[in-house]
Amino acid sequence: MKTVRVVAAVICDSIKNKKQIFATARGYGEFKGKWEFPGGKIELGETPEQALIREIREELETDIKVGELIHTVEYDYPTFHLSMDCFWCEVVKGNLTLLEAKAAKWLSREQLYDVQWLPADITLIEKIKRKMP
Repeated sequence: MKTVRVVAAVICDSIKNKKQIFATARGYGEFKGKWEFPGGKIELGETPEQALIREIREELETDIKVGELIHTVEYDYPTFHLSMDCFWCEVVKGNLTLLEAKAAKWLSREQLYDVQWLPADITLIEKIKRKMP
């Protein structure tokens, strides 16, 4: 099975005091309408952090600060294996403009399960919840 390496930004209001996280709903493809953490594929020669900065600029017209690695999700979809490095991030500059996603929300700790997450992304929610006040 083919492995796809990607990165995901768990954008929070503040890396030090995580009260809300930013989630987006896919606007295309097989999982259209499902919720995820923004990000994308790591290109040849990029570190995961560099890929994340580039992807968030491309998807959201926003500059981010990449914090610590939360977890690497390993998940088998029917046609490929996903290896997803997930990092805490915060906005440095920009307004999180949706260029690819169809919707976005800021979610508090209590709202984390209010959206229908993609299968790989939901595996991260409990780890995120434990780091939020």
